[in-house]
Amino acid sequence: MTSMNVSLPERLRDFVDVRVREGSYGSTRAYVLDLIRRDQDRRRLRADLLQGAGSPVGPMVDTDYFASLREQARGDN
Repeated sequence: MTSMNVSLPERLRDFVDVRVREGSYGSTRAYVLDLIRRDQDRRRLRADLLQGAGSPVGPMVDTDYFASLREQARGDN
């Protein structure tokens, strides 16, 4: 693992300290790691949504569609 030093304005450092004191996070490190993970998740979700928006329109999803899925799952086809 490698380390990274970050300088924050006092106002932001105070905000992080409050979050840690409230018990939301065990340490400043945990808070920063959570922010990074959330950003990664958000970026993945955005990429997936954009990919889905650019894909061709699929079959109509209605009651008949789900009935056919249930039939396939039961092996009725």
